[in-house]
Amino acid sequence: MERSSLRVLDPDLSESAFRSVSISNPFNLTRDEAKLIGAAIGCDYFLVTRSATQRRSSFQRKEYYESFAAIHVFSSRSGRMVLWRLPRFEAAKPEAAAKALDIAIQSIATEVDAAILKANKTEIDEPPLPALEEPPDPASPLAKGFRAPIPFRRIKPEYTEIAALFDVTATVEITVDLDAAGTILRTEITRSAGYGLDEAVEKAVRTMNWLSASRDGKPLAMRFLLRYNFKKADKN
Repeated sequence: MERSSLRVLDPDLSESAFRSVSISNPFNLTRDEAKLIGAAIGCDYFLVTRSATQRRSSFQRKEYYESFAAIHVFSSRSGRMVLWRLPRFEAAKPEAAAKALDIAIQSIATEVDAAILKANKTEIDEPPLPALEEPPDPASPLAKGFRAPIPFRRIKPEYTEIAALFDVTATVEITVDLDAAGTILRTEITRSAGYGLDEAVEKAVRTMNWLSASRDGKPLAMRFLLRYNFKKADKN
């Protein structure tokens, strides 16, 4: 897909198709939800955005205004979030902050365009994942004698400052491929949130040392999912 072949679909029809899917939180999509939205719209990639101008204040400075746009770009093919950006502009007056964001739209669009082209090439050339056993259903015969992989020491991912500033509540899911020796072979974020939370989860998971899965005492290589819930702590 060359740059000239990128085409924006009708915004009104796309929005109607998007709303027909009835996703509870479009800014924290699972892979399956993103694929469902893409199929409903009939597109290869789609953007979910939220923008606002709001008043800010801090101990270091007087009241000011910030205009921002949270931009999430998803692949309909894989369900991945292929780009997340949060352009922010501050000014003494709300009009000035909003104008600065408007001026930046063209450069943001260029970055989105480049991210889509890169993701498209990557996903087309991407080899299939190697086959790995996954944790069995507890009612399955395979669950007999099975022990799931566990970390020797759990590390809590950081709730980032930018997530706290925007009062983000989100869930991040990560798929981990672990070999029979407890070495991480691959990780991939499979439910994205942005705001640095995806990176915080990946860092925490890769920092932990792992005891591999086993069945009847025999170590197993395994692919498994981890889920982390984030919420701003109550000041009270």
